[in-house]
Amino acid sequence: MPAGAWTKQFPAAITVCNTEGTILEMNERSASTFAEDGGSELVGRNLLDCHPEPARAKLKQILEEQLTNCYTIEKNGVKKLIYQAPWYEGEQYMGLVELAIELPAEVPHFIR
Repeated sequence: MPAGAWTKQFPAAITVCNTEGTILEMNERSASTFAEDGGSELVGRNLLDCHPEPARAKLKQILEEQLTNCYTIEKNGVKKLIYQAPWYEGEQYMGLVELAIELPAEVPHFIR
């Protein structure tokens, strides 16, 4: 299997950007999630331009400080877990990966 092939049809939105916020990659779910905003045509655009304040300022901070950010949202009755984390090549910070995972209405929680 070619490197990264599994991400193409992975059932969660995966969006990857560089350290400046320029979108480098979107899998099929990410492109369909953002279809109204341009879908895969967003590759090459800055994701900071796609967010209103105060989300834009938070995203800029995450990019600059190489932070991880995790939260849940609900939009049109669909709950999602949003997980944003820095990615690296070796030791070099390369940007941010965002995973948007649809959640069922009730999510079991286990303490192990």
